[in-house]
Amino acid sequence: MVRGKTQMRRIENTTSRQVTFSKRRNGLLKKAFELSVLCDAEVGLIIFSPRGKLYEFASSSVPEVIERYKRHTKDKVQPDVNQSVDIQNTKQETASLMKKIELLESSKRKLLGEGLGSCSLEEVQQIEKQLEQSVTSIRARKMQVFREQMERLKERERALTAENMMLRELKFGGDEESENQVERKKEK
Repeated sequence: MVRGKTQMRRIENTTSRQVTFSKRRNGLLKKAFELSVLCDAEVGLIIFSPRGKLYEFASSSVPEVIERYKRHTKDKVQPDVNQSVDIQNTKQETASLMKKIELLESSKRKLLGEGLGSCSLEEVQQIEKQLEQSVTSIRARKMQVFREQMERLKERERALTAENMMLRELKFGGDEESENQVERKKEK
């Protein structure tokens, strides 16, 4: 029988929690030992139980592994002067962008007619001029779209007319009298 996947959450029952801790601790210690033997890796494992008891494993000795870890990370943890300068530049850039966002939002509100009570006459006239320019630009684009759409429709009309004429020729064999008779019947 296959077990379902265990949800990763704290086990509420203290006895079950202790049994699970013991089993998983032993499995983890075994895996650490196997890794050190099979792969000739220097492995260090430190576990503190919920009650504070220490369990450890090291392929050589725990203090040696910890010292090697400290030496290895010491080089990587040194604060970089360039990094702090980059952080400062990023903060300044962020502040500048936030100001620009505030100005753009204020401008947007004014263009939408909100918050005009604090505007001077010159500001209101400038907003009016911007709106008129926007309307002119929008109308020009609208007319361009209409012209393009009309051109496409005319092209489609020409294609359909040509197709219609071709179908009539196939049906009547180019006989104009037959075509005239059909058109007269339609008129009646």
